[in-house]
Amino acid sequence: MADEFVDSVRRAIQRRGASVRSVARDLSYDHAYLSRVLSGKQSPSPQLAASLDAYLGAEGAVIDLAASLTGDARERIRRAADCPTRIDGSAVGALSDVLAAQRRLDDVLGPVPMLRSISAQAASARELLREARGPHRAALADVVAEWVQFEGWLYASARDDGRAKALLDEALDLADESGSPVLTAQALNFRGYVSRQQGRPVAVARWFLAAYQTPGAHPAQRMGDAAQAAQGYAELGQRDEARRLLDEAANLADAAADQPPDTAYWLTPSFQRLNLGLAHLALGEPADAAEHIRGGLAGLPADQQGAEWSVEYREALQVAEAA
Repeated sequence: MADEFVDSVRRAIQRRGASVRSVARDLSYDHAYLSRVLSGKQSPSPQLAASLDAYLGAEGAVIDLAASLTGDARERIRRAADCPTRIDGSAVGALSDVLAAQRRLDDVLGPVPMLRSISAQAASARELLREARGPHRAALADVVAEWVQFEGWLYASARDDGRAKALLDEALDLADESGSPVLTAQALNFRGYVSRQQGRPVAVARWFLAAYQTPGAHPAQRMGDAAQAAQGYAELGQRDEARRLLDEAANLADAAADQPPDTAYWLTPSFQRLNLGLAHLALGEPADAAEHIRGGLAGLPADQQGAEWSVEYREALQVAEAA
């Protein structure tokens, strides 16, 4: 599992129309060394990780991913794969770190370069969970639920809606099984995202409302879910319900400003403004929509400024400003 991360970097290089040889030349690295790294045969040095990160404009995501795959981490993951019935906390932690780094990488590379490697890793994670025993299995279940959820998100971003929905339904079952309300709410949220891309407001309202009402969900999740459910209701012409949900989202703003859960790290106050903007646009309030979306986009961190998911909000801002 640990070696497959290089596939994402290699595919990102290919999407730029470059070859391993040309990248080695541009970065002044030996071609044979770079080939070994990008085939998983050798770990990248910190210097190479930094060079690749700058080359891809990854804003630190490649550096973090390389750091999560040190020799010790690789060995822990290998031992877990060889003997899943005796998985320990260090192996679960190593898997969690790898997944966290790859989620950040999605913000800068987009879904296409990552789909094959993440799908392979998710399959390995499922197999590991099936065989795992002992006191650390519950923690592993959370990681696997998030991994499958991330796989579903990538397919949703790539607009393979059928595959995305099947994976997100699986992730929802895994999250319920592991007893994680944060992961349950997030899987429901991603189903709402798919429905929004399909232009199905009834489904938008249903999925986001279910996420909002998930017992134990983080306030940052509930604020975003209320705003996005409000958009669905507004598009259905149910303005009173939409405004009620927007009021409830606003009432959660203070609690939502606290550190969001690691599995939904993007739910910052700036990001929340983006979904508030979509709701105001659906209500026919373009000035308020533009103010929220403009402020939300400006407040995104550097590694999210060019994220593929931000295109939806940039297009909504154009609509709001034109109105």
